[in-house]
Amino acid sequence: MPRRTYLVTGAASGIGRATAARLRDGGHTVIGADLKGADISADLATPAGRTELVQRAEELTGGRLDAVIACAGLAHPDPVTLRVNYFGMVATLEGLRPLLAAGTDPRAALVSSAIAIHPSDPAIVDAALAGDEDAAVAAAQAAVDRGEGHTIYGSSKHAIARWLRRTAVTEGWADAGIPLNAVAPGTVVTPMTAPLLDDAAMREVVDASLPMPLNGHARPEQIAPALAWLTSADNTHVTGQILFADGGADVTLRGDTGW
Repeated sequence: MPRRTYLVTGAASGIGRATAARLRDGGHTVIGADLKGADISADLATPAGRTELVQRAEELTGGRLDAVIACAGLAHPDPVTLRVNYFGMVATLEGLRPLLAAGTDPRAALVSSAIAIHPSDPAIVDAALAGDEDAAVAAAQAAVDRGEGHTIYGSSKHAIARWLRRTAVTEGWADAGIPLNAVAPGTVVTPMTAPLLDDAAMREVVDASLPMPLNGHARPEQIAPALAWLTSADNTHVTGQILFADGGADVTLRGDTGW
């Protein structure tokens, strides 16, 4: 198998770390990006951090990438979650697209979430999809102010899933031979979710929201293979798809109407 060059955001922990490790074990070159503890230190909640990510990636790769996997994300009931999960992710993928265009069998994938199937905040989603970060953040803050900050995470994941569906077949992606897909995990045991899952009452709430009859909660290492395949040269025709690696949560909640 030819060696490929990947950039993985959120590479210091969780799904990003597991995915980077799997790719490196396969002999590939992986450039990790995160707030700290990675090859590139960048805060994707800020425009400056997003610019830094792209500039450093250009320097480290000579302007050429074979794949990008955007895993960086937050789950705080705060507008910063929207900044990272939606605007940071879009900036990552769009900013690195020219490097992908110079690569071999270029591919891109992102991490959404099965939680995106739940009702979201239309004001947040609509502003995000319109590309208006200020308005989206204002809508997220309004959700916090009325005691609904918990909707921000799901809304950010809903918005990024819709962005992907809209974008995958637009100019510069499908016509350039770059598949763009997502993996939507159910509950994954990571440093971000561990405090919730350690609390019996919160665990019950989480499991009611995302029931996972197949094998229960996942480990990051169980999500990484899906991201690795979607960004491999073997994936020639899958694009614009959201793969639910959720232990059956989606089909449990939506049945046969959600396909």
